[in-house]
Amino acid sequence: MKAAQIAKYTKHIELKVNDIPIPEIGENEVLVRVKVAAVNPLEMLIITGSVKLIQDYNFPLTLGNELTGVIEKIGTKVQGFKVGDAIYSRMPLAKIGAFAEYAAIDAGAIGHLPANLDFVTGAAAPLTGLTAYQGLHEELEAKAGATVFIPGGSGSFGQMAIPIAKAMGLKVIVSGNPQLREQIIGIGADQYLDYTTENYWELLSNIDYVIDALGSDEFDRELSIIKPGGILLSLKSGPNKRFAVDHGLPGWKQKLFSVAGSKYDKKAKKKNIQYRFIFVRSDGSQLKELTKIIEENKIVPAVDPTDFRIEDINKALNLVMTGHTKGKVVIKF
Repeated sequence: MKAAQIAKYTKHIELKVNDIPIPEIGENEVLVRVKVAAVNPLEMLIITGSVKLIQDYNFPLTLGNELTGVIEKIGTKVQGFKVGDAIYSRMPLAKIGAFAEYAAIDAGAIGHLPANLDFVTGAAAPLTGLTAYQGLHEELEAKAGATVFIPGGSGSFGQMAIPIAKAMGLKVIVSGNPQLREQIIGIGADQYLDYTTENYWELLSNIDYVIDALGSDEFDRELSIIKPGGILLSLKSGPNKRFAVDHGLPGWKQKLFSVAGSKYDKKAKKKNIQYRFIFVRSDGSQLKELTKIIEENKIVPAVDPTDFRIEDINKALNLVMTGHTKGKVVIKF
């Protein structure tokens, strides 16, 4: 089968398409014939070795973190799935490999494809959806009646996070692109700020939770609008000691992350705010919940219309790196 791989960590973002054997499956795994794989900024972090303190890999490594496909084979201990089922998955971080014609995936990391999504739109859902679900339920443990602000929330993350937050009884404020105002209000946002004409840090205060999808440049502004005792959860700024402890990382990594995240922790502590960082994990039972939310709210993630095949993987990565996309970039098999 064809698979897009790297032979080592490298600053040079280039994958090679190799011919490798179809993987064997373990008793808890399924063999999936991949239909569509999504290309994420996470690939760049893995290729460059930026996440090796969180997850280190052996080589050659087949890249790719999320996919849709059809089950071709089932391990002896797998329940709840059968050959022919259409599935979607954020693959387990320790065993990725979506950029291939076949993938062996732990059955605990897959979900049935939502009825309102096809293989293309479905490939854009699991990673973002699980990030939103885990962020709101586990990291924030958000309480009904509280207010959450998502700067830059008109993109794919916000499309997933808003219905989940509303289902939890939260008030949701979003800043984003003026063209997407009606769409975002339509899926439940209570207030929408046009980032081209309105500065959220001048208009908002006393916010319980901020979910940062923009990165460290916004950190101080985001902090300035959160009430004492509130939480700033970042998808981008970087891990801290709390992240290392929560993930059971060894002592030396805890020290390292403690140093790396200290600038964020110190600023947050001064204002009696907690800083947290999220790195999404695979979870099939949460995908089941996510499927319900996607179907009930008729969520269809935006997908970039550029047509890529596995041979075009480097062009697809390049498009993601430049950031000028019209939705999730995908490669079709």
